[in-house]
Amino acid sequence: MDNKKIREIILGKALDPMKSETRHSMALVAFLAWVGLGADGLSSSAYGPEETFRALGAHTHLGLYLAIATALTVFIIAIAYNQVIELFPTGGGGYRVATKLVGPYLGLVSGCALILDYVLTIAISIASGVDALASFLPLGFQPYKLWAEAFFIGLLIVMNLRGLKEAIQILLPIFLGFVATHLVLIVYGIVAHAAYLPQLVPTTMVETSALASDIGWTGVAAMLLLAYSQGGGTYTGLEAVSNNVNLLAEPRVRTGKMTMLYMALSLAFTAGGIILLYLLWNARPVDGETLNATTFKAIIASMGLGGPVLNQVVLVVVLAFEAGLLFVAANTGFLGGPSVLSNMAGDSWVPHKFRYLSTRLVTQNGILVMGVAALAILFWTGGHVHLLVVLYSISVFLTFAISLFGLCLYWWQNRKNATHRWLGRFLLSLAGFIICAGILTVLLFERFTEGGWATVVIIAAIAALCVLIRKHYRATKEAIHSVDEVFANQPFGPETEQVEPNREDQTAVFIVGSSRGGGLHALLWVLRMFPGHFKNFLFINARTVDSHAYGGEGALEKMREEAAGTLEYFVDFCQSHGMAAASYISFGTDAVDEVTKLCEAINREYPNTIFFTSKLIFATDNWLTRLLHNQASLAVQRRLHLEGLQMVILPMKV
Repeated sequence: MDNKKIREIILGKALDPMKSETRHSMALVAFLAWVGLGADGLSSSAYGPEETFRALGAHTHLGLYLAIATALTVFIIAIAYNQVIELFPTGGGGYRVATKLVGPYLGLVSGCALILDYVLTIAISIASGVDALASFLPLGFQPYKLWAEAFFIGLLIVMNLRGLKEAIQILLPIFLGFVATHLVLIVYGIVAHAAYLPQLVPTTMVETSALASDIGWTGVAAMLLLAYSQGGGTYTGLEAVSNNVNLLAEPRVRTGKMTMLYMALSLAFTAGGIILLYLLWNARPVDGETLNATTFKAIIASMGLGGPVLNQVVLVVVLAFEAGLLFVAANTGFLGGPSVLSNMAGDSWVPHKFRYLSTRLVTQNGILVMGVAALAILFWTGGHVHLLVVLYSISVFLTFAISLFGLCLYWWQNRKNATHRWLGRFLLSLAGFIICAGILTVLLFERFTEGGWATVVIIAAIAALCVLIRKHYRATKEAIHSVDEVFANQPFGPETEQVEPNREDQTAVFIVGSSRGGGLHALLWVLRMFPGHFKNFLFINARTVDSHAYGGEGALEKMREEAAGTLEYFVDFCQSHGMAAASYISFGTDAVDEVTKLCEAINREYPNTIFFTSKLIFATDNWLTRLLHNQASLAVQRRLHLEGLQMVILPMKV
């Protein structure tokens, strides 16, 4: 069995990116988007409320304020991010908002924070999921948790390489199981202890006043703010829709807003409801168990289902769905992270190869990088959820704060041109910015020595590397532009009649890209070195259908026109000099495959053929240049040589 067949079995058959029905079949409707993207936010109810409640210490009565604040914050951030969906319907979310509305360098910081956010989405979701499973396993399982986490990440990598919609459909039953079980437990838990509700508010007020008399109202406010900030992980995932609008079914803005509504309602109910359950059921930490597990165990025991064995079975099912949802949430990292990398690759902050799609039309390089990075962080932190939450919350709220600041600037600068609704949107964005900036400040101040410093260092290191990469790409682009200018004035000949190629004549085939200078450099070199030898001059171009070309409305058609225009230029140039010329074009996710197929087909039609192409040669060749520039010409040459075809690579120094 060859490698291609094995790849098809594991990842599925290749999809045709040029068919409109392929894009339509892969786009996510609001419900599936809620499952694939909303799981990140909803799953944070497995650890966010617990972090909030634990931060209160013995003063758990303050949890009522936090339950209300949590639900309100979810809606404020969600409604504010609806504006991002409206303003940037092609996706990009926090990165695109910061880049366009604040500036490229704050956009870079936001992008780096988002990359770390999605890596940590995978890491913390998997770690929390394994913790939930470990809650009903013997303590002897604890040393094996890291290896279990590595297994689940590997499984998600394979699932996402098969395609995002396929991965979501596999995980759909887990998501629905979580929603159903937690809805029942929260509603039953509140109704069962409804007798305590009338006294909850006055008791909370009395205990709050008593606490204020001991530590002062400033102390109470500080305690609430710290606990509120510690639960910042609860709001993570709300940005996922705006980052991935390009994955949604048309009309994208409407689908995005509907998805955001589903996310906000489900997260506000679940997170706020769980904090309320902690209060009503007097939840206390137990070694080896999450606070959710302890609370749910007490609720299930009170249901009278028929004995401790059945109660334990029901608890196992509930916690299995909770762990399962966390694994679904980890999948969001594999959707959002590659999308951010793709957007940053479009601006040359990261290697351009992060825009390339696999045969299953997913950004394969991004998926692999996110998985490997999540594994590295898990092994570095030992899978400790408390530390991961600190790293996670800081990166998320840095992105939130920059994005909402950008929206504030946008509405203020456009207040004269905007409709009468600008003031409400400005105030909403300002409220969101103040909340997120406040949480970020508290987290950095209180948790800097407990992992906050690592977040700052990682984001700064990624940003520094991105600046270096962009500097190289800009220098290369300027060098290629100078080559194009050298050949820009190359005169066309006087001939107007078209000369058709003869299949029996000697044929020179030029593999060209978007640079006209590179193609003319190869053509003129061949004419100079082999005067009168070649009679046919064929030009081929294989365009890579990357995530940008595939995600935008009309982008594929625009790419077709640009490629056809470039090839037409070369053919017209040759025919104006009385030379027989023709062109061939192909589109696909792997340029090397497409070029090789074209070359083999041309050789069958024109048996006397030699292939030529240009290759960039750098004065200083190192690991960075090899990473940033694909070695397509060398790969094509090797493939053609194995087929017995001749290919010459012409150096073009830049």
